[in-house]
Amino acid sequence: MTPTQHTDPRPTLVTGGTGKTGRRVAERLRLRGRSARTGSRSGTPPFDWNDSATWDAALEGTGSVYLSYYPDLAFPGAADTVGAFCRTAVAAGARRIVLLSGIGEEGARAAEDQLKASGADWTVVRSNWFNQNFSECFFLPPVLAGCLAVPAADTLAPFVDADDVADVAVTALTDPAHTGRTYELSGPRLLSFADVADELSKATGRTITYRPVTVDEYRTILKDAGQDQTYADVFAVFLDGRNAHLVDGVREVLGRAPRDFTDFARETATTGVWTP
Repeated sequence: MTPTQHTDPRPTLVTGGTGKTGRRVAERLRLRGRSARTGSRSGTPPFDWNDSATWDAALEGTGSVYLSYYPDLAFPGAADTVGAFCRTAVAAGARRIVLLSGIGEEGARAAEDQLKASGADWTVVRSNWFNQNFSECFFLPPVLAGCLAVPAADTLAPFVDADDVADVAVTALTDPAHTGRTYELSGPRLLSFADVADELSKATGRTITYRPVTVDEYRTILKDAGQDQTYADVFAVFLDGRNAHLVDGVREVLGRAPRDFTDFARETATTGVWTP
């Protein structure tokens, strides 16, 4: 890795630049005085994972990429799309690619392999459930309604904070020492969804309960909410117990402990996002 790649003045394309981690990555890059280009359908130029004709313009003049695939690397066809994009990025001159991947996901591993075969200077950042899923994403409406219905039984999960993920990703984007490395991230403790409901109840002063449901029941819940029912099958994989262990990537990269869910819930409650 040459020094010019470490100090590359060219912009970083942040795919998913309006999402949970992408927005945070872009903010942190700009705070470091680095240019970040938002890769989204509303961006300038627009970027759409489903329309490869938009990729070249979004990549033009960039030197690196934060790759966060939507809707999820576990979805059918995701790995092939990621591979095609990475080859396009390398050909356009954006060789430095940091991929947001998933712990324990076969589809995610396939996407990682595509990245590694593309010729990119790569780093893989694996995570699992984000704390912010409860404040910025599909679990926000259930929290507001007071009941988390999820096909999780009593499975434990290593919830991780999106701010920690962004800090690790930006470090990997800006420090060539992380090239060719894979980091797995989690929070400091395992939590069940019942634990999460208790934490949210304490933070909000409201009663929020957890109701375990079957995958079929969750598919119906998603259908009634107008959401993609594929998430029911994806969640069934994520929540089968395979990820019920802690990893130490946050400390390995940042030299500090990851943020705890209690702190996330307490601070987020003060924003009013969980006030019905």
